[in-house]
Amino acid sequence: MSKTIAVLNEMSRGTLEGRLPDWIEPRYFTSAEELNELAPHAEIGWFDSFLLGSIEEPVRRAEKLKWLNTLAAGVDPFPLELLRDRGVAFTNGAGLNAITIAEYAVMGMLTIAKGYREVVRAQDRREWLTDAPGKQELYGSRALIVGAGGIGGRVAELLAPFEVEVTTVRRNPAPGVLLPDQWRARLGDFDWVIIAVPSTPDTERMIGAAELAAMKPGVGILNFARGAVIDQDALVAALNDCRIGGAFLDVTDPEPLPSDHPLWSFDNVHITMHLSGRSQNTLVRRAAERFLDNLGRFERGEPLISVVDLSLGY
Repeated sequence: MSKTIAVLNEMSRGTLEGRLPDWIEPRYFTSAEELNELAPHAEIGWFDSFLLGSIEEPVRRAEKLKWLNTLAAGVDPFPLELLRDRGVAFTNGAGLNAITIAEYAVMGMLTIAKGYREVVRAQDRREWLTDAPGKQELYGSRALIVGAGGIGGRVAELLAPFEVEVTTVRRNPAPGVLLPDQWRARLGDFDWVIIAVPSTPDTERMIGAAELAAMKPGVGILNFARGAVIDQDALVAALNDCRIGGAFLDVTDPEPLPSDHPLWSFDNVHITMHLSGRSQNTLVRRAAERFLDNLGRFERGEPLISVVDLSLGY
């Protein structure tokens, strides 16, 4: 019986080797050139290439591909239309980063609430502060989580012990949930707005001048989605008008953010360079465990975990 060829990034070998089913023939790549060379043979692909170049070319070459996997949650770099036209199943890493990004979100809220940047600066100056630069408490505050998937759901769980009143935005009605056509009218109710939506054409610039103007004065905004979800020019204007209490931006548009961009100049803006998902050492292991689970499902003809809806883009 012929084996199914799986083209896999070398980074996964340490977790996968010795655990792959015997019907899989793994072929590992370490460079963009190797990936492009191996892609035409792939029936199953885990093509994550990070700094190896565009993902579109190897996917285009992979004409035998039946299932493509990625550990990334955001799938906007992938040629979704091509995958849809070829009938390729596509699974992503939704939820794999939820733990570390949610911890980053709580860190961001506390950094803003306690004015922690000024504490660090005082330490750098070896200056003993006699008063706290930030006096806000998370306790009793109200947070809106726009995008209550794996990341947003985990943020809500972590905020519960702080007794933050959390409202989420979801498509399905439930207690403590606002529907997609309801949240804008309620923006003025919240002390925190946490953004964790998928990157799609529908979410681009979803936070613009009107939304920022509707928010509560002194609001804290945290973005863990994509930089383009917020209209950055509108955000800069709101910051200049002192309507925003603090912004914690793990993502910007573009990335890297140019050194002369005005966002760098605000003392109440924290730019964390898309590091939240990288602040861990377990991502590849978690992704490999899910991939192994999905291999069994693929062989048995069962639904795969975390399938991307190629028409919606998430």
